[in-house]
Amino acid sequence: MQNRLVVFGVAIAAIVAIVILTLTLRPTEGDAQGFEVPRTADGKPDLNGIWQAVNTANYDIEDHPAGAGPFPAMLGASGAVPAGSGIVEGDEIPYTPAALEQRKANYETRMQVDPFDLKIGDPEAKCYMPGVPRANYMPFPFQIVQGTDKILIAYEFDYASRIVYMTDAGESPVDTWMGHSLGRWEGDTLVIDVSANMAETWFDRVGNFHSGQMKVTERWTRTSSDHLHYEATIDDPEVFTETWKMSFPLYRRIEKNAEINEFRCVEFAEPFLLGTLSQPPLK
Repeated sequence: MQNRLVVFGVAIAAIVAIVILTLTLRPTEGDAQGFEVPRTADGKPDLNGIWQAVNTANYDIEDHPAGAGPFPAMLGASGAVPAGSGIVEGDEIPYTPAALEQRKANYETRMQVDPFDLKIGDPEAKCYMPGVPRANYMPFPFQIVQGTDKILIAYEFDYASRIVYMTDAGESPVDTWMGHSLGRWEGDTLVIDVSANMAETWFDRVGNFHSGQMKVTERWTRTSSDHLHYEATIDDPEVFTETWKMSFPLYRRIEKNAEINEFRCVEFAEPFLLGTLSQPPLK
């Protein structure tokens, strides 16, 4: 009887070892093995689809614990901040000393508003267009519609959108909320240089910010049937001591009725922005 138990135990151990080895050697979703990049009619990687980030970067792009939201007495756990891993390479944003002080001030005044000063308070709460790269990791889906000389990226939040020009469109004459996007292909990676960014956009809800000098270099790479790898390099010598990167996966929305819905947030933000000067809040 004892010998049978020993044999049975050895057999179970062998099965467990085989299963572990199989899982270890099996290609992951992002592996190149067995995956051929789908292509459009002109031979470029096909990035068409509705995509969405699944992370907590919109709360804070750095590592952060769970915590209370700005109005815990009113919202309780409904307004709490979930814990999350950061998307910043090295998990440290290289602020200048002065910019770090401004970032702290942004956090302290994140829920304050002044209709005559666009820089006070989180721009998301005021329903401003989120800018790049924040629009790509907000908790809303967005759609890529890929053409030959232009690519449209349409975001659900506040009807924000941008055109990526794949031919030389020159420089933007003015700064805009979603920046000026010039794209090119480097192998199978779509590289987008985003300039002319408004200084009033933030990276997240805790006040991480940039200046109007910021330039963003995005890299979009198809890694599987339902995944894109996104990377953004941030260059802003007015706020940061060196360039830095963020990266995260994007997931395709595969449900049969996936679509971009309406989120017209201006009417939600007016009572917050204008107080008693606004129309009665929606019910």
